[in-house]
Amino acid sequence: MKLYFPIFFIVLLTACTGNQETTHPVVEDITEAVYASGVVKSKDQYEVFPKVSGIVQQLLVTEGDVVKKGAPLMKLENDAARLNTENARIAAKYARVSANSEKLNELREAIALARSKKQNDSLLLARQRNLWASKIGTRVELEQRELNYKNSVTNYKSAILRYNDLKKQLSFAARQSEKSLQISETMAEDYTVKSETNGKVYSVLKEKGEMVSPQMPVAIVGDADEFILELQVDEYDIARIKPGQKVLLNLDSYKGQVFEARVYKINPSMNERTRSFTVEASFTTTPPALYPNLTTEANIVIQTKKNALIIPREYLVDGSFVLTEDKEKKKVKTGLKDYQKVEILEGLTKDDVIVKPAQ
Repeated sequence: MKLYFPIFFIVLLTACTGNQETTHPVVEDITEAVYASGVVKSKDQYEVFPKVSGIVQQLLVTEGDVVKKGAPLMKLENDAARLNTENARIAAKYARVSANSEKLNELREAIALARSKKQNDSLLLARQRNLWASKIGTRVELEQRELNYKNSVTNYKSAILRYNDLKKQLSFAARQSEKSLQISETMAEDYTVKSETNGKVYSVLKEKGEMVSPQMPVAIVGDADEFILELQVDEYDIARIKPGQKVLLNLDSYKGQVFEARVYKINPSMNERTRSFTVEASFTTTPPALYPNLTTEANIVIQTKKNALIIPREYLVDGSFVLTEDKEKKKVKTGLKDYQKVEILEGLTKDDVIVKPAQ
């Protein structure tokens, strides 16, 4: 489609002398602009990808539905994930410290017995020492009592150590099992595809029973009310594009109408295949109704000059010369240019007559 704007129209006085077309410069406004093509998108529009592979079990929305952030869009079959979660829940229940109280009670009893034996051996050792001091008993009996007491102390400490170790192991196992359960529950939640933003469902790309994967988009969601322009600008022109510049555009859906927008973002990464940059603009005059992916052609206004001396671009020769009535080349200095006309800064007056060069 071709793009026409009122600012591009030019009325030039022309005459034909034989086969020669002539004209002379006129004074009027000129606007220099960069051409861009693109599409309309809803603000924050994005493709929804599932986190896991699976078969679509249930569609929970239809195209046109308004959704909240976190709202479920579709469910995938998750029998394996459900079973894994159930296994993790059983393991977590078994691993809880309270479920292993019998093991801990057994070691507590062992500690109590070791403590009792230590106390008893301590009394026997004290008694044997008193007897030895009274020259009763043998050295061997005393040493045996001392050895028994030392063994009792060691056994008591070992029982406490085993109890503390078991308690730590059970606590760690319980935390690990709870974490595994949380992971399983999170993975199970991944089988419900959810919206990441508030907005509208513009497209549902899969049907019930279809296989999906994390590489396949399943829906398109975006802002329900606000739309933007995604424009493609050639790398040759991108250096002249700045945020805040006016955009004049038309849409096939609104033939003959011109709408305005403003550049607000220039994506710095170039598309190497098309050698172009994506420029985003927001509407300042909005059409009555908009839909994602409507195509547009636009001009990004670089600068405008009023009361400029202009000639048609087709009258330029080699970019900086014109032909006089005598068919002599005359050098001129040019200024702003659009697709049809060019500003003359030096070399001509509005009374000069110039000849259109032969094609």
